[in-house]
Amino acid sequence: MALRKFKPTTAGTRWRIGNAYAEVTTNVPEKTLVERKKKTAGRNVQGRRSMRYMGGGNKNMYRIVDFKRDKKDIPATVKSIEYDPNRTAFIALLNYADGEKRYIIAPNGLQVGATVLSGDAVAPELGNALQLKNMPLGTMVHNIEMQPGQGGKLVRSAGASAQLSNKEDKYGVLKMPSGELRKVLINCYATVGVVSNSDHNLESMGKAGRNRWKGIRPRNRAVAMNPVDHPMGGGEGKASGGHPRSRTGKYAKGEVTRTRGKGSDKLIIQRRNGKKLSK
Repeated sequence: MALRKFKPTTAGTRWRIGNAYAEVTTNVPEKTLVERKKKTAGRNVQGRRSMRYMGGGNKNMYRIVDFKRDKKDIPATVKSIEYDPNRTAFIALLNYADGEKRYIIAPNGLQVGATVLSGDAVAPELGNALQLKNMPLGTMVHNIEMQPGQGGKLVRSAGASAQLSNKEDKYGVLKMPSGELRKVLINCYATVGVVSNSDHNLESMGKAGRNRWKGIRPRNRAVAMNPVDHPMGGGEGKASGGHPRSRTGKYAKGEVTRTRGKGSDKLIIQRRNGKKLSK
């Protein structure tokens, strides 16, 4: 992808680094694949605020993305690559041979006019979806199922990919973007390729107003609050807030938050910190 650095004609554009959207081919979504997205502004069903620092933002529609890729052995042609306001990756509009249209997460390098396929006996080529057992070792994949037929749950954000490093009996071993080595059932589907928009992490908002357009309100620091508002608040002058902790007093920065004895521990060969779990 290409980034766009703006001329500092205003204070807000001085530090802004935006996306040039070179891969995006249209700015009009497919009408049959969008639905209304209701904003909550962080309020629950009683109208009371249950999540702080949320509110406002531009209106947008939700694009219905096909994570299951369950339309098998029917070729589809890529009609367009589009921006999706609900995710960091770009999405691709597919026109199937039987006339149906669906959105998928666009892999890096997928071009308009290309043909993609999903099925048990398809080639492990860019954009194709197939079972892990039918992929060669070393294949880079995304949109990975955790249970067969469930739909892709893992590796869906911009620039992410996992590598199929081994096959053991009924499991495939994946090296995740975090560095974790994890077993996934070998009958699970995954899509070949690296997720598009790989330079997303290099973008810079440039001004707080752009976050307001996304519905994110300013977040004030805990040490600037009063003791009644936060455990780290209070003190004279710029006093330290003590040990970092949440509003409810739960320690941050170092405390183990993963549930001990979690069922998926047996599927993790090595954690991202290098600690080995499975025997």
